[in-house]
Formats: sequence, structure tokens, C-alpha cells
Amino acid sequence: MAEEPVLSLADFRVSFPTDDGDVLAVRGVDLDVGPGELVGIVGESGSGKSVTFLGVMGLLPKSAKITGSAKVMGQELVGAKKEVIRSVRGENIAMIFQDPLSALNPVLRIGPQIVEMIQSHRSMSKSAASEHAIELLDLVGIPQPKTRARQYPHEFSGGMRQRVMIAMAIANDPKVLIADEPTTALDVTVQAQILEVIQRIQRELQAAVVFITHDLGVIARVADRVQVMYAGRAVERADIDHLFIKPTHPYTRGLLDSLPALGGERLKPIAGAPPNMLNPPSGCAFRARCTHAAPQCANGDMALVAFNGSETACVRIQELVTEGAL
Repeated sequence: MAEEPVLSLADFRVSFPTDDGDVLAVRGVDLDVGPGELVGIVGESGSGKSVTFLGVMGLLPKSAKITGSAKVMGQELVGAKKEVIRSVRGENIAMIFQDPLSALNPVLRIGPQIVEMIQSHRSMSKSAASEHAIELLDLVGIPQPKTRARQYPHEFSGGMRQRVMIAMAIANDPKVLIADEPTTALDVTVQAQILEVIQRIQRELQAAVVFITHDLGVIARVADRVQVMYAGRAVERADIDHLFIKPTHPYTRGLLDSLPALGGERLKPIAGAPPNMLNPPSGCAFRARCTHAAPQCANGDMALVAFNGSETACVRIQELVTEGAL
């Protein structure tokens, strides 16, 4: 990237203590996101996508152990005091949550909830903040924003509630916007509208967006770059064209093959299940499910290495490309 990253993760790790041992949910994630860039984070449930960024935001339980580095606008958040994290969260980095109905307060009107977000970070009168809240609702495409601001969350449809969450997230012009599966529960038409809103906000605010999803179809539409995660680690990182045309990891290939296709072809699911993160396997965590696994896949730390314009954690990539397996 030509500019300094607004979000930078280095060897970022998250674990949760249990009676049986520590669950290693995130195992050394590195990621730089530049201003105005939209990076997709994809992978199956349990791959560590959401936990990574909830950890960055300081929204995990106190029992979570977080190590490594997470910087927003150069400010280190790992190990920072709660006051520092609160000042950064909402002002420089904000999150659009997956389930807006549970994220919004059901007994408060929409307008006051946005006003509270604004006044938490800005010296603004209540009347001025209320006007700004109405402007934000209008910006995200909610009709009759002045009337809607006086209504409660249950009076909004799912798509409208998600727009409210976007309005709250951008209330203080954050430099980094984390979108955690914001379209999962929406129908295709509303999903497209929400994606359009997020892209418009990205352009107008020049905010960096991290878009977390399991839906590669969504990623193909909105992302500049993609990081594929499996068992708490990145297994591939590439720009959007490389990922869909020339994937460099068998797991990515499996995700692409499992997408529905026109013509009535049968889906090709990835056999098996992700590993138990109480005791992650050595080497490539995907090898038990990989049809191309070989003895060398059990060794090494599987760090990302450059290959044909992408980065991959597959030690057999050269052989697989030569054989035409990918």
C-alpha cells in the first residue's frame, strides 16, 4: 500500500481458557488495511473471523487472552487501558454487528441511541446531535428519517435495522469500519441494498472497511482484497481477481467449488469438519480434509509465502499448480 495502514495486525492471537485447556481461537493473524480499502475476511464458522476483530475492538470477555499487536491509526490497542480503547472505539474504529435486533436497545427510540453514540465522542449539544442523527438516517437511505428517529427498533424491518446500525457505526466518521456478516439474515434484494450503502459510505468517508462473511458471492461484489481464514489462521491472501481465478490454497478451492452454480450442477462440499482448537494439529490444519495432503503438510508453521501475485500457506502449491490440481 502506498499509504500507511489505518489498521495493522501483527501476530494477533486470542485464546479462551476452559476446564479442558485453552481454546486457541486466533493463532497469529497479520493484516494491514489501507485508507479507503475494502478487505474481505472469509472462512467457515469457527475459523476465527469475528473473534479476531471483536478482540481488536475490545469486545471479548475478560477471560480472553489477547497477545500480539493491533494498531488503529498507529494507536496500539493490545494491552491498552480501557479508557484508551473506548476513545478509539467508535471514533477511529466502529463495528456493524451481525444481528441488529440484539445490538439495538429495544426500549429506546432509534434517534436517542444514535445521539448517545455521537455525544460519547463529540462535544455536541443534544439538539445538534439529534439533527446529525436524522442526517445519518437519511444518508443510509431510511425514508422519513425525522419520523423514523422517534420510533423503536421493533418498528423497523430487518434491512432498516441494519441501516440504523450502519448509521450508528459511521456517526463519528471512523477511519476503520468492521462489518461483521451484516447481510447474513437478509433476503437477496435487501442484501444488495445494504452492500450498496456500505460501498457508498466507504467512498464518501474514505473509510477502510473489513467485511467479515462466509459468503464468497458477497465478497466477489465488494472486496478489493481477500484474506481466507481457517482454524484461526490466514491460509491465503490475494486480490479479488487472483482469488477467484487462481486460488493458491486447497481450502480456498474447496470454498469456491462449494458455491452454487447455474446449470443444476451438484454442490461439492468440503468433507469433514474443522479441527478442535483445544489441540490444533501441527503443520497445515486443513490437511485432514484436504484431498491433496502429503506427509510434508504435517510439518512447519504454514506461514504465508508469496506465490504468483498471492500469498498462500500451502507447502505443495508449486506441485499442485504444475499438476493442474488447483
